[in-house]
Amino acid sequence: MRTICYKTVEGVDLLGDFYSACQTSSAVIVYIHGGGLIFGSRKDILQEQVKQYNLAGLHVLSIDYRLAPETRVPAIIEDIQDALSWLREQAFIELGFQPSVIAVVGSSAGGYLALLAGSREPALKAVVSFYGYGDIQASWSSHPSSFYLQKPTVPKELADRLITRRTLAESSIQQRFGLYLYYRQQGIWTQEVTGLDLVQDKEELDLLCPAQVVDDSFPPTMLLHGEDDQDVPCEQSIGMARRLQSAGVEHTLLTLPGEDHLFDMQLDKENVQRAFAQVLEFLRRHLV
Repeated sequence: MRTICYKTVEGVDLLGDFYSACQTSSAVIVYIHGGGLIFGSRKDILQEQVKQYNLAGLHVLSIDYRLAPETRVPAIIEDIQDALSWLREQAFIELGFQPSVIAVVGSSAGGYLALLAGSREPALKAVVSFYGYGDIQASWSSHPSSFYLQKPTVPKELADRLITRRTLAESSIQQRFGLYLYYRQQGIWTQEVTGLDLVQDKEELDLLCPAQVVDDSFPPTMLLHGEDDQDVPCEQSIGMARRLQSAGVEHTLLTLPGEDHLFDMQLDKENVQRAFAQVLEFLRRHLV
């Protein structure tokens, strides 16, 4: 593994961990971590998944990006696009090979960013979204969550203390989950991570919803979601699949009965192993 800096912004280095497939392959997947856009880091990728990607002949670049709410979604997606530009323009200099094909893979918020990148980067060869979302204006994210309201109420004073005055590029769930929980309990997550008003800024918000900007240039896409997901409703992937279908985009939708959020972290389960094998086959078909 080699750590690279793909961008320096606001005094912060945005880093990526590069895992080589140790083959002549020039296919790369960019992995985007989850965490509600508020916490997480490039280190969150499972090493067993890295191993399987590499064995399939795929290099992996797992990246950090600036976190919300200190940084808003329009700037965060710029970080993702800048990582892709770095791969195309600097990988030969830094890593000794020129990527021929690139895909983006993400989970949860990372799946959302992967889908958003797909809407802006038609040169991508594939997009894989694990329990991501295509619509951040829907009630699941813009109204109080019945699931999170069952948990202890987070006071505003505590949430405010979790916001920093500096740019963050990584943070642990232990440090920042309280802020995510507060936003979901109050029904203000969408507004806080975008800095936009649901009514007055609807046109700008539409551009940040992958499901609203799908057209026939969208890359081939695979969507995976647990049917019992309590954090991000499975309907988010189902709805995204409908939009891809309407646009004539090649796509695969895989829903897993009985599975919740983060199901792919349980690689010891047979149904999860089968799902991940389908992901590898999808990526092989489009990249190798």
